[in-house]
Amino acid sequence: MHGCVKTGTKRDSDLLLTQLRRFYETTYPGNMEKLVAYFAVFGESGIGIDTTVPLEKLIETKVLDHYGEHYNRIHNGFLEDGKVIALLQAAAKGDRRIHSACKRAQVGEAKGGEMIAHLRDMGILDVEASREAPPQKLHPKQKLKREVARHRISHKLRFRSPFLRFWFRFISPMHRRIEQGDYESVLSRFREQDTAFTGLVFEEVSQLYFRLRMGDDPYLRCGSYWDRLIELDLLARSPDGGFIVGECKWTNTKMNRGELVKLQEKCALVGLEPEQVWLFAKRGFSNELLSMRSDTLVLVEVEEMKTILF
Repeated sequence: MHGCVKTGTKRDSDLLLTQLRRFYETTYPGNMEKLVAYFAVFGESGIGIDTTVPLEKLIETKVLDHYGEHYNRIHNGFLEDGKVIALLQAAAKGDRRIHSACKRAQVGEAKGGEMIAHLRDMGILDVEASREAPPQKLHPKQKLKREVARHRISHKLRFRSPFLRFWFRFISPMHRRIEQGDYESVLSRFREQDTAFTGLVFEEVSQLYFRLRMGDDPYLRCGSYWDRLIELDLLARSPDGGFIVGECKWTNTKMNRGELVKLQEKCALVGLEPEQVWLFAKRGFSNELLSMRSDTLVLVEVEEMKTILF
C-alpha cells in the first residue's frame, strides 16, 4: 500500500443517517435486518409500503404494477437520453468505478464526465473519491513495473437514492419484459443478485455505525478503500497513524474465521498491519470467531446497529 489519501465522507454519512431514520419512522420494520433489506429497494422512493409484506411482493405490486407511473416520474428531461440511461445502468450494476461505467455504457470518458457532472447537479449521483495515493518513485529515473504504471486510480459512483439504484439495476434494463407483463424475469434476477445488491447498502450502514460509535473527530479518515490489488469494506486511520480495517458480510450464514483470514491476507498483500479489525455480519458469527472477540477484534451483528436510528 503506497498510502491512502484523506476522504471526506461525513456528508455522505449524514445523508445516509437522515435517510435511514426517515425510512424507519415511516415504515417501522420489525428489525434492523429488514430495515436494511427494504431500504435498499424502497429508500427515498416516496412509495408507501407495509414491511410486513414480503419484499418481492412489494416489488411486484408497488413497482412493477405501476411501472408506467414510475417511468414517467424518473425518465424525464435529461434522463430520456439513452446514453445517460446506459451510464446509470452501468453504475448500478458494475464495480461503480467511473472508467468501468463509461466503458460498459460505451461512452467516452470526457463525455461521461460531463454526464456525471450533470447527474451530480441533479442530485442523482455522488462521486466517492478513491483514497489510493499514486505510487512514489524512489528516485526520478526509477521505472515502475508495467502493471503499476498502467494502473489508473478511479473514483466510484454512488446513487443518492437507494430506489434509483434499484431502478437502474433491475427495472430499467428489463423494461421490455415488464411492458409484456413478464414480472418473473425481474423477480428472478433480483432473487439471484439480491445478496450482492443489498450488501453494498449494508457496507454503507456499517461504515456509518462505525463512525457514530467511534466518533467523527478522531476517525475522520474513514470509508471503503480500493486499489490495484485489494478492496476493503472499511479502512480508518486514527490520529496516531494506526489503521483499522473492516469486512461486511450480507449472507444468510454465520461469518466464520475463514473470512477473518482472508481479510488478514489482503492486508498482508499490501503491507498493512491493522491495530484493530471490525467484522460486520447479517447473521452473526461462528463460535470460533466469538471466542476470538477482543479489543483488537470487534464483532458487530446487524441488530446491534439499530442504535443509530435513535
